[in-house]
Amino acid sequence: MKLFKTKAGVVIEHNNQFFAVPDESWDTFINDDNVLAKATALVAKLPAVDASAVKDVLAPMGSNQELWACGVTYYRSMVGRQEESKAAGGADFYSKVYEAERPECFFKSTFHRVVGNNDYVRIRKDSTWDVPEPELTLVVTSSGKIIGYTVGNDMSSRSIEGENPLYLPQAKTYDGCAAVGPCVYLTNEPLDPNTTIQLTIKRNAAVVFEGTIAISQMKRTPQELVSFIYREASFPHGCLIMTGTGIVPGSDFTLQSNDEISISIQGIGELVNTVK
Repeated sequence: MKLFKTKAGVVIEHNNQFFAVPDESWDTFINDDNVLAKATALVAKLPAVDASAVKDVLAPMGSNQELWACGVTYYRSMVGRQEESKAAGGADFYSKVYEAERPECFFKSTFHRVVGNNDYVRIRKDSTWDVPEPELTLVVTSSGKIIGYTVGNDMSSRSIEGENPLYLPQAKTYDGCAAVGPCVYLTNEPLDPNTTIQLTIKRNAAVVFEGTIAISQMKRTPQELVSFIYREASFPHGCLIMTGTGIVPGSDFTLQSNDEISISIQGIGELVNTVK
């Protein structure tokens, strides 16, 4: 079952049918430990609507929610971060955090800097090396329960972070720094470890980079990441958590304006954005 946040309200997709939920705000609807049961009950009594109900789709994030992110959760991510920070003397930090009990967790964005499907992401004007980071993204309630998953793009300036690891907030947080969507896949079960994430980048309609990885390659479990982020912080409206990337373009690649970024995760959907 999937949930879409639209300008008209909450829409449920179930068995290729769509159901518009009347008089429900997204923020209230999504922050519910029993949202799957609630949506299932609604599907049983609401009339199906035309697929056109899923238009003007917004980022599936509450206006009062925060977006957090985790790094160095895949081996390839560790290697990529070591490469970018080697000249600054920060390479060892990433191997140490990869092996440590405590993961790298950081605040990514508030709602107003996040865009949805078919919207524009940005690269910083003061950056020279920029990449998308395709990530399985957890949808978590205020109690810390993972109630679903979405697709995330953690836009990153490798030149700024590579200059000094202490510049991480500037490399990660700015207007248009993240995209999530197109929907939330609701489930009470962990995802199949064989679930794959695929990244494709096109420039002038030609593929200039692509990569695929299975979430089984993630070193840490989703619940482990939630537990650290929620350890000393409260989220009254719940939050979204990006779980890190295992697909890292090489040092010879950087995004350019008008590049099209497509990120798909099996069973969840495809998130498409254009670089502004």
